[in-house]
Amino acid sequence: MIWALPLFWLACATAGYVYAQQHGIPSHLVLAALPAFLIEATLFLALGIETWRRKLESIRPAGVAALLVLGAVAPYCAASLALGSFRWQSLAGIALLAGLVSFWYVLLPQKPASDVLLLALMAAVALLRVFKSLYVRPDDQLPLEVLGQAMWIRTGAFALLSVRRVQGIGFGFWPSPREWKIGAIFFVIMVPVVSALAWWIGFGKFHPAAASWIRTPVMVVLTFFGSLWVVSLSEEFFFRGLLQQWMIRWLRNEWAGLITTSLIFGAVHLPRGSFPNWRFALLASVAGVFYGLAFRQAKSIRASMVTHALTVTTMRVFFS
Repeated sequence: MIWALPLFWLACATAGYVYAQQHGIPSHLVLAALPAFLIEATLFLALGIETWRRKLESIRPAGVAALLVLGAVAPYCAASLALGSFRWQSLAGIALLAGLVSFWYVLLPQKPASDVLLLALMAAVALLRVFKSLYVRPDDQLPLEVLGQAMWIRTGAFALLSVRRVQGIGFGFWPSPREWKIGAIFFVIMVPVVSALAWWIGFGKFHPAAASWIRTPVMVVLTFFGSLWVVSLSEEFFFRGLLQQWMIRWLRNEWAGLITTSLIFGAVHLPRGSFPNWRFALLASVAGVFYGLAFRQAKSIRASMVTHALTVTTMRVFFS
């Protein structure tokens, strides 16, 4: 796998260059921020490679947690020092948040109450957009807080996978042929249901992106895989991989657990845009049922990630 790292870095650098060109970000800022983004991308990649995680898990839980904290502050230090935006308050805030999550199961018992509180903390920090205040933008078009958002997902997932050692998730970046098939089937089944509901409540209009016949397929592919490996991976991990399984166990009913998880999934979408965005939350709840069914069928979040990513891609590229 090590030999593939240079290719991975080249792909990340190319994507960053294209993004910078599209948004008019000065080249000197891109070059200064690039090492930090490559560090974060590499650490995020390590999350999905089971052999790398197994090596990490050979260390005692407290040691794993300490490494997670160091990994959390490294991208911030690399970016802020290079861009001249370093602040001790930000470093302390990032270290504190990462330390809370990393040492959560070192200090607290692995019980339902601890699990619920951790998910609540993860959600609260994400919804309150805490990292936007911790990562100072040197340019309005350079979203430096993305480093914090990716770190938050990565640190939380590592804490649950490598410290708490949760099972039955099917975590990974690349679905198997069976998982691709299941994810696509549930997307196809979902489309008429969600489309009818969206039309009924007046959510969105068909408005395909104004792009050339060459650029549109590229946009679709990039949007799909960007969603698959970031948005869908993180949300399916926390909602289907963790919360749905826990809800089923706590409520002692598979359908009650699936539906409750879908309603919670919808509720966290209420702040999207203008609060309360009930239309988006309602559609997210219904879509969440199909994501949950894909996970239930495949016993892996990689299948629900496919359903989720296809949904996000369809919305972003073809609707407004």
